Amino acid sequence: MAYDFKKEAKMFYMPKNKPEIVTVPSMNFLAVSGQGDPNEEGGAYQRAVSVLYALAYTLKMSYKGTRQIAGFYEYVVPPLEGFWWQPGLAGVDYSQKRGFHWISVIRVPDFIKQEDFDWAVQEAQRKKQIDCSSAAFLTIEEGLCVQMMHIGAYDDEPASVARMDAYIEAQGYENELNEVRRHHEIYLSDPRKCDPAKQKTVIRHPIRKKDGR
Repeated sequence: MAYDFKKEAKMFYMPKNKPEIVTVPSMNFLAVSGQGDPNEEGGAYQRAVSVLYALAYTLKMSYKGTRQIAGFYEYVVPPLEGFWWQPGLAGVDYSQKRGFHWISVIRVPDFIKQEDFDWAVQEAQRKKQIDCSSAAFLTIEEGLCVQMMHIGAYDDEPASVARMDAYIEAQGYENELNEVRRHHEIYLSDPRKCDPAKQKTVIRHPIRKKDGR
């Protein structure tokens, strides 16, 4: 059976609909960075997502071709994720989507290395005729965070964020949102097929103890 991160690492992908504190370890990602409104038809964000999925499935299916990746095992492509920030703001202003800066990512198993990523870029460009030069192989260690499952439209996320803020305040923590530690979303629902009121999105924020530790 193919390895599924959502099932094997539920604490990071399937949290409850209430805030909790977690320590997120180092993970490897396919990544494309950009800025602008993610809803812009044919815009930079949508192009980035196309690149990520092209690379993700090139790596996933590599074992059926000539590329033999050391330690390879079959796996389910993990969900799309995004790190978001707006220069000059400590949080996220959902009404100013054109000001978003983002890193759109898809996680890859630990056996995927830089050289495998480099191969996938060339292979995807050759087979799928898509420019993947904007992509990067990125390692991120988020560390101490608060997270919860948000159920509903993306524009309704502030209500869940408020719950997270109240929770960490009561636990003696504070947000550490900045241009290095960022607002993080994991998309478990396809917005093209799912009722917005039922969409599931993991929201995760970096935190620290109030004394700065």
